[in-house]
Amino acid sequence: MAKEFSNRLANESSPYLRQHAHNPVNWYPWGAEALNLAKEENKLLLISIGYSSCHWCHVMEKETFENKMAADYMNRHFVNIKVDREERPDLDQIYMSAVQIMTGRGGWPLNCFALPDGRPVYGGTYFPNDQWMHILRALVEMQQQEPAKMEEYASRLTEGVGRGELLPRSEEKRPIQPEVIRELVEAWKSSVDMVRGGPNRAPKFPLPNSLEFMFRYQKRHGDTVLRDFVLLTLRKMALGGIFDQAGGGFARYSTDVYWKVPHFEKMLYDNAQLLSVYAMAWAETGDLLFKDTIEMTIGYLNREMLHSQGAWFSALDADSEGEEGRFYVWTLSELQAALGDQYGLAEKHFHFDEMGHWEHGNYVLMRQDNASLLFSQDPLYNDGEISLLRERLLAVRGNRQRPGLDDKILCSWNALTIKGLCDASRYLRRKDFLEMALRCGNFIRRNLLREDGGLWHTWKEGKPSVNGYLEDYCFTAESFISLYELTFDESWLHEAKQLADYTLDHFFDPVRGMFWFTSALDPPLIARKQEVMDNVLPASNSSMAKVLFLLGRIFDNPKYSDVSAQMLSNVLPAMDYGQNFSNWAILHEWFEGPFVDVAITGSDAASLGEHMVAEFHPCSLIAGSMGDSELPLLRERTEASGGIFVCVDKTCLLPTNEPEIALKYIEEHAR
Repeated sequence: MAKEFSNRLANESSPYLRQHAHNPVNWYPWGAEALNLAKEENKLLLISIGYSSCHWCHVMEKETFENKMAADYMNRHFVNIKVDREERPDLDQIYMSAVQIMTGRGGWPLNCFALPDGRPVYGGTYFPNDQWMHILRALVEMQQQEPAKMEEYASRLTEGVGRGELLPRSEEKRPIQPEVIRELVEAWKSSVDMVRGGPNRAPKFPLPNSLEFMFRYQKRHGDTVLRDFVLLTLRKMALGGIFDQAGGGFARYSTDVYWKVPHFEKMLYDNAQLLSVYAMAWAETGDLLFKDTIEMTIGYLNREMLHSQGAWFSALDADSEGEEGRFYVWTLSELQAALGDQYGLAEKHFHFDEMGHWEHGNYVLMRQDNASLLFSQDPLYNDGEISLLRERLLAVRGNRQRPGLDDKILCSWNALTIKGLCDASRYLRRKDFLEMALRCGNFIRRNLLREDGGLWHTWKEGKPSVNGYLEDYCFTAESFISLYELTFDESWLHEAKQLADYTLDHFFDPVRGMFWFTSALDPPLIARKQEVMDNVLPASNSSMAKVLFLLGRIFDNPKYSDVSAQMLSNVLPAMDYGQNFSNWAILHEWFEGPFVDVAITGSDAASLGEHMVAEFHPCSLIAGSMGDSELPLLRERTEASGGIFVCVDKTCLLPTNEPEIALKYIEEHAR
């Protein structure tokens, strides 16, 4: 059936842009055509930013962008640009900064109005249609009657956007201030929920990197309060509605303090990072709940998110059949019909009670708090029966209308998934997880790595596009280092080094000693940003600093080490809020040390390496070779009879072929 309306977004590859291709709004993608038109006709830009699985983006589309009266006004008076924030995070950073300066808050949909040259003048997030129309008329009137005032405001606002997260260069040469991290941790403890886990407020986001830092910190410093908090949080999340109890995988966040009702969209980056945290927790505790959560999450990724060539798609929508969460929630009658004679067992496993009830007779699947019994030897709660419950629920759910899939493949998010799978492989000793990671790594090599050494950011339908951002380089380099640690295949390591060298050539700011988010090859925008603060994703600068720290040790390269140290020195004076600097805090722990270098050589290096990587240590790096190697850490040791060399502060224990002895030495010296 022919669509009544069609606009230029119909030719785009982004699923989010395509969602708006048949709005009556005359949408343009970001580019010269739209920007030149705005200048020629002296029209304000509306830059509307979102992503395909964004619930409130869908709401605003239905209320406003599909409204013919609103669209007609927008088309007459504005040049309207739609942006996929996942495809163009550089634009999202700029206009999100502008909206946060103006309103003190941000989110999506992000709607920012700008002068024809792109400088912002007004913005916000979701607007009901009546309010939207009032804003449009007021902006048109202001442009016509007070253009000088609008120009002055745009100049001041753009200046503020450009200053955001630009740190001065520190003259402190040794980036070690343990008291800063201790104070950060103590202040952090006052903002967490020691009963339900996570932050002591709603909504609750998992924030995987924050949990990872806390877990690393408690391991090194023996902080039992942090240990209890992280394990509590991981347990409550795994039992809660934020985790898909039938099919696996985590939703983006919980709308309440109980991890009960999620915002049902599922993002690749959340699940990728949570694999790492749960794998570390499994390695430390042996809690089978954590192992089950990892296996279910990977099962979800392979069942619902996997491209045939081995990479993963970006996201699943929150909505289906026009309702948020419809795909995931159940009425009691639906559960009885699906489970049949297993309903009684399911009642003991899930909350088919007021705790599980959401709204309109629908229930969100949550496990009972005694769900750890399901993984014990109690014959009533055995894996076979619980697996059968899940299979029945999945079979029935499979007949429902599925949520929309954002099927673009992002380099940065896939790199995070490689890292998560590597951690799951090393701690669960699952070689099949490593094979998945290797297949994805080879996908990046084959499809996203250019001949000039650069990376593409996104890939869809066989075509790469969008020049890579710093997040693509740093996350990919981290993932390649992880692949090296598990395989001792030095090609991964050398490609990580090449990516680091490329960023130093195209992203590095020698004045401040930090990295720009965009390449020097990219067309200039109204501001060039440096991403410093960690959030749901680690900041690209903190990740890059970690890459350079590790490569500096592996290749004995003082330039890498010096840049990493300078970056941390720059950030330390600004570290005032834990979750904004969690990845930097991990780097600080590495610099503070002692940091352990483990070199494994000889014919048994592969099997010895498997033993060593399966133990969690927060400040360590493993290198190995079955033969000759030119890596400085290995070069002087490959001619010996081989074994495990544990080195702390460049002082090495005599080699041993007993992993238990090497691990004991690490335990004694790595605190």
